[in-house]
Amino acid sequence: MLSAVKPLACWAPLPGVAAGAADAAPAATPVRPALTDSGVFSLSRGEPIGEAMAVATSNNLTPASGTRDFLAAEVRQRHAAFATIREVFDRYGFEPLETPAFERLEVLTGKYGDEGDKLIFKILRRGMHEGSGEADLALRYDLTVPLTRVVAAYGSQLPNPYKRYAIAPVWRADRPGRGRFREFYQCDLDVVGSSSPLADAETVSALSDALTALGVPDFRFLVNSRNTLHGLLEGYEVPAAISGRVLIVLDKLDKLTPDDVTVELRGVGLDDATAKSVIADLTAEDAQERIRHRLIGTEIGRAGMAEIDQLLHLVSGQIARISFTPSLVRGLDYYTGVIYEVTAPGMPGSIASGGRYDGLVAKLGGPDLPACGGSLGIERILPLIEAEDAGATGADVAVTVIDDQTAADLFALVAGLRAARLRVAVYLGSSGKLSRQMKWANDQRAKFCLIYGRAEKSAGEVTVREMATGDQVRVPDGQIASYLTERCGL
Repeated sequence: MLSAVKPLACWAPLPGVAAGAADAAPAATPVRPALTDSGVFSLSRGEPIGEAMAVATSNNLTPASGTRDFLAAEVRQRHAAFATIREVFDRYGFEPLETPAFERLEVLTGKYGDEGDKLIFKILRRGMHEGSGEADLALRYDLTVPLTRVVAAYGSQLPNPYKRYAIAPVWRADRPGRGRFREFYQCDLDVVGSSSPLADAETVSALSDALTALGVPDFRFLVNSRNTLHGLLEGYEVPAAISGRVLIVLDKLDKLTPDDVTVELRGVGLDDATAKSVIADLTAEDAQERIRHRLIGTEIGRAGMAEIDQLLHLVSGQIARISFTPSLVRGLDYYTGVIYEVTAPGMPGSIASGGRYDGLVAKLGGPDLPACGGSLGIERILPLIEAEDAGATGADVAVTVIDDQTAADLFALVAGLRAARLRVAVYLGSSGKLSRQMKWANDQRAKFCLIYGRAEKSAGEVTVREMATGDQVRVPDGQIASYLTERCGL
């Protein structure tokens, strides 16, 4: 404590002042997007979905269905989570990449399968082509295809193998629901240019470390390989012409009943008996043993099991909850080898996913490179972790403005505080009443409040109030920065 600081009488906390979080608006019924004749999604307007929505008297003031506004406390929680993820990814030697929010339509289409292509947000042509109803651009569906475009375009300028991460929003014209939005963030990391199983193991380990650092409890990795799935279909003599569509349907096993999946399998050309047998194998209690036995006779199936077993062996000392899961499919067309998803109690669906996608760069005109990667679904992760106390993120110092005659000196004082790395909020309202300004300071969750009027200016001092206790002291204005940095622990 500085010797020149003069203690003043203690002020009682203001009555009836509390810093509580706003109540969450109730979620409304989700709205399914309609597909126009031109293939462009036309989204019917509905109520927003999510935990933190603005309270508005008109639907025109609420976010579009499947999107959300984030107020300060949520933004800080999200930024803290992103910082944690970046720290882990940096520790693994991945480097950041940013790409545009939209891509040429031809870059995105044909990479996600028929189901995925239907969920691409297309952008209509503009200018003289505005009336055509045609689209030439689209909002990015994920961060993987833009990565492969970058590798195809800048391959000679990138390290080999190229280890990159990206944290950015993506858009999908999906039906909103719990943990499913039309605009959401992905946190991706990928290795391009390595066919080594160590690359798969490193991406899985990095995702696991990030989830642990975030504080996600009891998460579990589910692992399979597209090669085991192709081997299974080969064993059942499923025609290659429909195998891709069959896998897309099998990817719905965790969303639909076995009977409903059987109906859809018949719809893509699989006979009833084969459909029921495949589903029975994948959903049986002894599914692992059944699938291993059926794959013995297929070369691609044995190769798939070897990929899985090697990955499980490599990460066995780092990840406790990881297992071969025969029913895991991952519907995206670009996967070619090991695939995985991460689940956690209390959240339907997956909170992270990924796999190997060799050859995707070549589809965009680049070299034929192996690649693998994974992604964290932050929108599903955040509800599973405890948010830090929002009060800890308030201003260090709130500054009252008593009269205009001291404003210039006050601003100079504030500049010195900010130069000392203190977070300083200055009262910008119209009320000259100190009581209202003190309530504002409390609303700012400030640790300290400064009062600097004519009396303080004449004395060359600043009145400092500690908001938690109401204690007040006077500090020489030349020592105010050092006093507050010491009290704030900076």
